[in-house]
Amino acid sequence: MPYLILLYVVAYLDRVNVSYAALEMTADLGFTDQTYGWGAGIFFIGYFLLEVPGAVFASRWGVRRMICRIMVSWGILAMIMGFIQSATQFHWLRFFIGAAEAGFFPAMIVYLGQWFRAADRGKAVAWFMSAISLAMVLGGPVSGALLQIKWLGLEGWRWLFILEGLPAVILGISVLFILTEKPEDAKWLPEDEKAWLIHELAREKLEREMSGLTSSPSIVRALADPRVWLFSGAYFFGLIASNGLGYWLPMIMKSLSGFSNFAVALMVSLPYSLGVIAKLTAGWSSDRTRERRWHTAGLLMIGAFGLAAMSQLQGQLVLALVFLCIGVIGLTGYTPSFWAYATSFLAGSANAAAIGLINSIGNLGSFVGPYGMGWLKQHTTGYTAGLLVLAGASVMTALLVLLVNKLNSNPVVPGARTKGSDR
Repeated sequence: MPYLILLYVVAYLDRVNVSYAALEMTADLGFTDQTYGWGAGIFFIGYFLLEVPGAVFASRWGVRRMICRIMVSWGILAMIMGFIQSATQFHWLRFFIGAAEAGFFPAMIVYLGQWFRAADRGKAVAWFMSAISLAMVLGGPVSGALLQIKWLGLEGWRWLFILEGLPAVILGISVLFILTEKPEDAKWLPEDEKAWLIHELAREKLEREMSGLTSSPSIVRALADPRVWLFSGAYFFGLIASNGLGYWLPMIMKSLSGFSNFAVALMVSLPYSLGVIAKLTAGWSSDRTRERRWHTAGLLMIGAFGLAAMSQLQGQLVLALVFLCIGVIGLTGYTPSFWAYATSFLAGSANAAAIGLINSIGNLGSFVGPYGMGWLKQHTTGYTAGLLVLAGASVMTALLVLLVNKLNSNPVVPGARTKGSDR
């Protein structure tokens, strides 16, 4: 798990480091708010186009080879970002980095499903997805420091892209030698533990079959399942909120505080440090109670409250920071229970395809959020309107997650209570 977390930290850092680079890059290259917002968001168009195929390929061909290809290709492209000279180059590279990374997240969710029982999956997803918050925590001071260097006549933001892209290439190659595909292949696992885990996973598969949850429905049937589309819509609005905030937060805090770039980067790390704790706590609680829906919806409502309050307090730095922390706690804490719920009713390639669809459609919200924030910033005063839109998107996610139960009144989660679970 620490190795998987490291991979995702590097992946997410290469995805969001543009938000720190923007503190200098936008002025150096003459980008408007809308130009930057488009470039931040267009990453997810490429991501959307290749996400479902990438997820299915990972399920059928193996996670190791897929993750190696993904990490090496996006790492090289991320390093090339350090040499852009125009908005056109910025937009095209962001698009291709998104296409290169497509499939990474669903491949990892599929991989966790091959190693963890359903009863433990919320905690496993929570640990894995803590990498998002860790990337923001570590990315602040690291990116802030890199912005200050001026080597070989290149600005600090260029070195930020070059030096943060290199680890992806190195780690991508290491995946072939370190990652074990399935418990059956684990030579390092004691035989009794290996036999127990294989037996437990097989038992859960049988439970799904006996309870009417076909273990291997066709990919077409899985993608036509209305629950998959509800989860896709929910994740779409959820990522409007979280990535709309994440890609603009350094510039929001710069505007509110007037501090140096390094101080701003450190300040951004604070709420995401709390987000790590919230994510792990929420994942543990969701697994302990076998409850998914209200863990997800409740935290999203907390996130919406924090963003709405922050939008009204932009003239008061301390209070704005307090409510920012509340908003980030909600917007990061909901994901473990969300994914444990979304992956509870399908298996095999069908589950991989469903995860890919949810993640790809959801990540269109990661285009809408940053671009919408840039458009609203350019056409309104300050960040108030944008933050209120993000709060509304968080509420929409909560409502859509609650609606899933209307389509599946008594979902069965292997290893969980069959009556009243996910209520």
